[in-house]
Amino acid sequence: MEKVIKSDAEWKEQLGPEAFKVMRKHGTERAGTHDDFPKDDGVFRCKGCGNALFDQETKFESGTGWPSFFAPIDTDAVGEKEDRSLFMRRTEVHCAKCEAHLGHVFPDGPAPTGLRYCMNGVAMTFEPDQG
Repeated sequence: MEKVIKSDAEWKEQLGPEAFKVMRKHGTERAGTHDDFPKDDGVFRCKGCGNALFDQETKFESGTGWPSFFAPIDTDAVGEKEDRSLFMRRTEVHCAKCEAHLGHVFPDGPAPTGLRYCMNGVAMTFEPDQG
């Protein structure tokens, strides 16, 4: 996968202030402040580069206030790394193509994976299926 690399100025211009803070500076949007996206069939893409991240079929209502999924669309779509910020130990999830911060993954999700990919809605766009 070819990486997308841009300067902070280019990312700021493309993403806007809130998405830039979350995606490039590892921020988090407040719970419940972002539209949780349509319920139609489709794909959730990285707002930074368009990389396909999650399918609607893996989305579930977690009650956390953030869009949650039990698996990425492909294991190569996202990357993970340890996050020890805010005196916590978590697993950060980022876009494999542009390395934008998307959210975190936790081991308290539903079957079949038992994972909860807790994503920032501002970091994604929704593309409905054509058909």
